[in-house]
Amino acid sequence: MANSNEFIDFLHEVFEDLGPIQAKRMFGGYGIYHDGLMFGLVVANQLYLKVDDENRHFFEAQKLGPFVFAMKGKPVKLSYHLAPEAIMDERELAAMWARRSWNAALRAQSLKVLQSERAKGRRKKFPLA
Repeated sequence: MANSNEFIDFLHEVFEDLGPIQAKRMFGGYGIYHDGLMFGLVVANQLYLKVDDENRHFFEAQKLGPFVFAMKGKPVKLSYHLAPEAIMDERELAAMWARRSWNAALRAQSLKVLQSERAKGRRKKFPLA
């Protein structure tokens, strides 16, 4: 791919069996969204997909490592791993991997909501004297 815009346009084709995706600029790359949830990350024309404990083994089986960047001189790993190259040519395979990552994003969102509700429940309101 010649530039990021062409790569992003190509990803719309790659994920056509999944359904519509949106790409939003962020931190020198793009977040890739489906139905409002970010399931992918594009940096330097490389696609990374959302990973959690339930889908990590698929990535590890193919030795697809995490996205890592440096912050204050230290490496930081994100919960996004390199996507398999084969999905670029096989739409059904791309949709399957995207759904796994979209489901990981959905689980992460649900966990955040649950944690927020628990935190609200722990806050005690004291009556005014």
